[in-house]
Amino acid sequence: MTPKRFVVLGGTGFIGSHLLAALARDGHRITVLSRNREQKRAINVLPNVRTISTDVYDRASLEKHIAGHDAVINLVGILNETGGTTFTHAHVNLTATLIAACRQAGVRRIHLMSSLNAGNRASKYLKTRGEAEAQVRNSGMDWTIYRPSVVYGNDDSFVFRFLKLLRMGPVLPLAQPHAKFQPAHVGDVAGAIRRCLGDRASIGKIHELYGPDTLELVAIVRMIRDAAGLRRMVLPLPGALGHLQAIAAELIPGKPFSRDNFHSLGVDSVGSRNGFADLGITPRRFAAMLPVVLGSHARAHRLDIARLTQDA
Repeated sequence: MTPKRFVVLGGTGFIGSHLLAALARDGHRITVLSRNREQKRAINVLPNVRTISTDVYDRASLEKHIAGHDAVINLVGILNETGGTTFTHAHVNLTATLIAACRQAGVRRIHLMSSLNAGNRASKYLKTRGEAEAQVRNSGMDWTIYRPSVVYGNDDSFVFRFLKLLRMGPVLPLAQPHAKFQPAHVGDVAGAIRRCLGDRASIGKIHELYGPDTLELVAIVRMIRDAAGLRRMVLPLPGALGHLQAIAAELIPGKPFSRDNFHSLGVDSVGSRNGFADLGITPRRFAAMLPVVLGSHARAHRLDIARLTQDA
């Protein structure tokens, strides 16, 4: 693909950091818009990547920085409402502002990260994801939407959240244990976006991105436990107790779990059309990749400790 200029919102996040590395290798020039350019310093050393600190919710700022680019990639998303940021603000309002800015700046191509089950009214997260999709589909722009199941990989907020919880005590009570997922590796998700960026056939398409394995949450957590070599009991909770756990977790700083998360888990994250197959990608299997993901994290942790020791 001929090198192009892309703007990425949410580039300092988990999927964004992996996508930027892939696009930088392809020679594209990328502008990352972020409220905190220091959040992921590693992306600032990537070739052809420029990070600008700005308020991505400000239309005038978006217009200024989007102008002259070939496409915009919106990866912004939140799993919980914290610090005054709501699902409506992060998903719906931002999308509306971005579309208006693109029109004013003359940028027609937009890529939107969404989620499987977007539009389901079971939770505010899913509902607002659907509302954002509807805005993009009705925008008159050249759009592509990505709907992944849960995405895992190095430094994710899924595998490593449960790993942290497993290390906290001998028993891990688990809400919504029978929720189903088809975990997708972050490298495969980034690869799907990368292919669509250079393929006009992807315009007007919604790609469901999910892995080849359908797993219940309790099975996933036990796989993480076993791969990490931990001796812990994973205790499935009935619905009422799981809901109480969500209420209690909302009071913990950082809100590791919420009632909205609980309701989202009540809808299986399972796809019906294989977007990876449509794009010619063979997705990686969770069981095969889990030891690799945990091993990479452990090696990085040892290197960090070694550096700190040397600096001391």
